[in-house]
Amino acid sequence: MPPTDTTTPPAAGQAPAEVPAEAVTPLMRGIAVLRRLTDADGTLSPSELERATGLARSTVDRVTATLARMGFVRLDGRDAVLTPRVMALGNAYLDALRLPGLLGGHADALADALDESVSLAVPDRDGIRFLHQATRRRAMSLSFRIGDLLPAERTAPGALFAAEWTEAEWARWRERRAADPEDRGFPAVPPRDAGRAAADGAPFEERAREARDRGWALDDQLIEPGLVALSVPVRAPDGSIACAASVVSHTSRHSAASLRDTLLPRLRETVAGMERELAQAADEPAPEPAEQPLAAWTAASKQELGREFIESLARGLTVLTAFGAGRAELTLSAAAEATGLARATARRALITLEHLGYVASEGRTFRLTPRVLALGYPPLSRTSLPQIAAPHLAALAARVHDSASLAALDGDDIRYTARVATTRVMSVNITVGTRLPAYATALGRVMLAGLPPAERAARLARTEPRPLTPRTVTDPDALAALLDQVADQNYALVEEELEEGLRSIAVPVRSGTGEVVAAVNVAMHTVRRTAEECVTDVLPELRATVAGIEADLRIAGRFARIPLT
Repeated sequence: MPPTDTTTPPAAGQAPAEVPAEAVTPLMRGIAVLRRLTDADGTLSPSELERATGLARSTVDRVTATLARMGFVRLDGRDAVLTPRVMALGNAYLDALRLPGLLGGHADALADALDESVSLAVPDRDGIRFLHQATRRRAMSLSFRIGDLLPAERTAPGALFAAEWTEAEWARWRERRAADPEDRGFPAVPPRDAGRAAADGAPFEERAREARDRGWALDDQLIEPGLVALSVPVRAPDGSIACAASVVSHTSRHSAASLRDTLLPRLRETVAGMERELAQAADEPAPEPAEQPLAAWTAASKQELGREFIESLARGLTVLTAFGAGRAELTLSAAAEATGLARATARRALITLEHLGYVASEGRTFRLTPRVLALGYPPLSRTSLPQIAAPHLAALAARVHDSASLAALDGDDIRYTARVATTRVMSVNITVGTRLPAYATALGRVMLAGLPPAERAARLARTEPRPLTPRTVTDPDALAALLDQVADQNYALVEEELEEGLRSIAVPVRSGTGEVVAAVNVAMHTVRRTAEECVTDVLPELRATVAGIEADLRIAGRFARIPLT
C-alpha cells in the first residue's frame, strides 16, 4: 500500500488520507509546490521550496522547470515566482461555477451604492472561500483576496453555511478545531489565542442556529478587531445556498448592530436580484465550451526538454482546465476527450485530484471544488498591470538592448507606470511616475489613437500643443492625421519631437474587450538605430512583448479587477 500523502495537506488541521494506489505522485508533488508558493505570496527560492515541501532539490528543480514550461511559474534568478497564467486553473473553476460572472456586477453595484466592501463566498468543507471582492480603497480596507480560505466559525458566511451542515460535517469541524485551535492552517487570517478558540465552539453552533432562523448572520470582529460584516445567503433555484453575499465595514463607520439595522434591507434587495439572475440563467442553455488541445502540447514539451519536463504533472494540471464554461461537470470520457488524453491517463489524474480535494465526484461525473482557487489565485488576484508587464519589459530590454516602458493616459499626459532601463553611458533617463505630454510621445499617440473617434477629437480640441523641439508637431489637423495613421498601422514612431536626439516606437496594450488601456515603448538615441531599423527590428519584438502582456492580462482579469497603474 502506498504511504500517506505528506506533500499537500488536506483541509486545515486534518489528518491526511491514505494515497490511492493509482495516484500520480508527480502531480501531487507539483501541486505541493504550487500550494507552498501560494502560501508564500507567490515567491520562494528552490531551497525554501525544498524545506517547505520535503522534496529533494532535484525534484523541486524538475517540478519548477515543468511549471515554468507551462507558464505557471517564472524562474527569476534564484527564485520561482508564480505568474498570472497559473490563474487559468482557478478560472476554470469560476467559469464552471458561473457565479462571479452572473452575480459580480450586482456585488459591484452594491459596493458603489453603499461605499462599503462587498464580497461573495462559497463553502469549502468547514471553511469559506472568496469568489469575488468589490473593495473600497481606504486606509482601513478589506485585505482578503479571491481564493482566500477562512475558518467558518470566524465569519458571517460561515454561520449561514453551517446552518445546513450534517452531523458528520459538524464532527469534521470539531476535529479540525481540536487539531488546529489557533487557525495556523488558514494563512489568510491572523492566528488566535488557543484559550479563546476553545471557548468559541459553542457560540458558533448557536450562531449557526440563529442564522438559520433569521436568514442573515453577523461577524462582530471575529477575524480581527475593528472588522464587522453582515451576510445573507444567495439561494439557487433548487433552494440550496449558492453563495453568501456580505457587506464588510470597519467599526469606525459601523458597529455590527448598525451595519445590520442600516444595510440589511439594501443587502436583501440585492440578493433578491441575484437570485432572479440565477433563476434566469437556469433556463438558458449552457455556453459552448472552448476547445482545449492540450495533450499534444505536453508531448511536444517532453520531447523538447527531455527528463526535465514531467509530462504526468503537466497532463494532470491540464485535466483541471478541461472544466469551465459549459463543462461544469464531466464524465471520465468527456474529460479525456476535452484534453486529448488517453482515458487511463485522465482517470489517474482525476483520482489524484479527488484525493487531494480539488475534484469531487458524484456517480460517474466529476466537478471542480473551490480548493482549486488555492493554486496561485490569492496572491495574483491583487496584481496590477505594471506588475504583469514588468518581466515582459525586462525580457524585451534584454533582447533589444534599449530601455522599455509601460505608460497609461493621465488626463492629457502619459504617466510611466513600469520601466526597465539599460546600462549605457548615454541612455534615456525617465523614472516611474514621470508625466509627459501625450501629443509629443509615441506612447501617448498610440493611446490617443485607440480612443473612440469622438473622444479623440474632444481631447485634441482641448489640447494646446506647444513646440518642445523644432520637430514637434503642434498643428491640430496634422496631429489628427497622424493619429489616424497610428490607428491604421497600430504603432507610433516619434522622432525628436519630445527631445532632440530621442527616438521612440510604441505599441498599444489592449484589454480582453479590445480597449486600449496602456502602451509599451522602446526608446533610444537616434544614433542607435534608424527609423527603418526601428520598424524592421524593434517593432516585431515590441508586438511579441505586448502579446505576452495581453495574454497574461486576459487571464488575470477574467474574474479579478486589475489596476492599470
